[in-house]
Amino acid sequence: MADTVTLVRHGATEWSLSGRHTSATDLPLLPEGERGAKEVAARLAASAFAEVLTSPRQRARRTAELAGFPDAEVVPDLVEWSYGDYEGRTTAEIREDVPGWSIWTHPAPGGETANEVAARCDRVVERVRAASGPVLVFAHGHVLRALTARWLGLPASEGRLFRLDTSTVSVLGHERETPVLLRWNS
Repeated sequence: MADTVTLVRHGATEWSLSGRHTSATDLPLLPEGERGAKEVAARLAASAFAEVLTSPRQRARRTAELAGFPDAEVVPDLVEWSYGDYEGRTTAEIREDVPGWSIWTHPAPGGETANEVAARCDRVVERVRAASGPVLVFAHGHVLRALTARWLGLPASEGRLFRLDTSTVSVLGHERETPVLLRWNS
């Protein structure tokens, strides 16, 4: 059983800085995103991992590479929440048409539901819990927040409670047998 799972959100992209919802659009890291990924490397240097997993999107894979894990295993379940028709739009733009909209509480036409994201996250949690030691995961803001909620036994929509910045390291683990949040957004 994995005693910890370390989560790394990818480095900054043009759309992450501007607040545009980015799922399928495969954007590269900005220079500051590459710097952030290299800083993650220093924070992870003293750690050893039984498995290293990454989203297939280039922003996550490049972050893994720059953080010192070029051979991270690509796991399709780690892609970002599909925003469907809202891809590339900001929350403010969406709220012009749908007041109070949030990915956590409202549907994204043509995109995934919270339950669909939860099912993907549950598969990742199951895999992580079966690992022979600590696991490292590189992915995206909303899916990592939903994954954290599922790790804690909460609905995926409760990921709304966990703000997650780019190029950050977070750690999930256990207190005795209870899944807990050990460190967040550092």
